[in-house]
Amino acid sequence: MKALIQRVSHAKVSVGGKITGQIDKGLLVFLGVEKGDDIGEADFLSKKICALRIFEDENGKMNLSLIDIKGKMLVVSQFTLCADTSRGNRPGFERAALPDAAEKLYRYFSNQVATLGVEVQNGVFGADMKVELLNDGPATFILEKTH
Repeated sequence: MKALIQRVSHAKVSVGGKITGQIDKGLLVFLGVEKGDDIGEADFLSKKICALRIFEDENGKMNLSLIDIKGKMLVVSQFTLCADTSRGNRPGFERAALPDAAEKLYRYFSNQVATLGVEVQNGVFGADMKVELLNDGPATFILEKTH
């Protein structure tokens, strides 16, 4: 399971011109689910991301977590994070979990974040989504938990 995390001042996702998720200060998380991933990876990443100290404290140091600042999270499914780009010029997606399994873990991840006290908004799994954001920093991180 891979997560691309962006610290944002605001972000929103829309499908067909309709906003499906929107947050102010917090984290935009693109989540890629790979074959073989299970709730263990989702549990690890949900806790790690919420506790990651990537927000500035009163001294301008990255010392506060999403939970500390009472920020929000926008989670967007992103199977392209699972792409194999090691051969040729066309990405291969053999590593990506099948849609049913990926959607279950995507929803489970979001639910776990909510149980940690973070307000969660979501994109629409499998849809053609448009994402708008204002990256704060810019600050972008990649986290991965393999089985």
